[in-house]
Amino acid sequence: MTGRAVLSWSSGKDCAWALHVCRRDGLARIEALLTTVTEGLDRVAMHGTRVALLRAQAAALGLELIEVPLPFPCTNADYEARMGAACAALVARGFDTMVFGDLLLEDVRAYREAQLAGTGLAPLFPLFGADTAALAARMLEGGIEARIVTCDPTRVPQDLAGRRWDAALIADLPPGVDPCGENGEFHTCVTNAPGFDAPIAVTPGDVVVRDGFAYADMIPA
Repeated sequence: MTGRAVLSWSSGKDCAWALHVCRRDGLARIEALLTTVTEGLDRVAMHGTRVALLRAQAAALGLELIEVPLPFPCTNADYEARMGAACAALVARGFDTMVFGDLLLEDVRAYREAQLAGTGLAPLFPLFGADTAALAARMLEGGIEARIVTCDPTRVPQDLAGRRWDAALIADLPPGVDPCGENGEFHTCVTNAPGFDAPIAVTPGDVVVRDGFAYADMIPA
């Protein structure tokens, strides 16, 4: 068990499952969620989840939410400066671990490890290396409910945007597409998971294509 841990929270299914695994297996005492949000847009960076829905997730989990604002557009230098300041603030508060929900990508893991080196925060990857087909089945059996909020139309059908991530959707994925979307094929927004005090009701909104990705709006009821 680590000391005080913060979870890198994208609003999606993988980080929600990482939280569950850390609690179930005693890997980390997660006390807060850390999320990057786009200034002026009230959206989670990358996923496009509404900040109102992000805050509803944190409330359902009973955890503090730490929002790191990013400019739009955001350069890599901007991102690293903002995250560096956020990490320093966490260490000053006594946090010593940052948990990530990454599954397979060695380059992403190496980047995170490099960014945390010397900060006083140790990275923890509780799901890394898992077979993603088996992991997807365990997530669904364990109560994860999520919707596709972003997808890459060059890799999966655009009409996946807004659909529930479930066994039927996984069966519909083209050959070679990771069932968890770990290669960037799609991103999700979780509406129920182990630890939620109640499911979050959402109404699917418009689907828009921007910068080569399809984004499905999810409006908290």
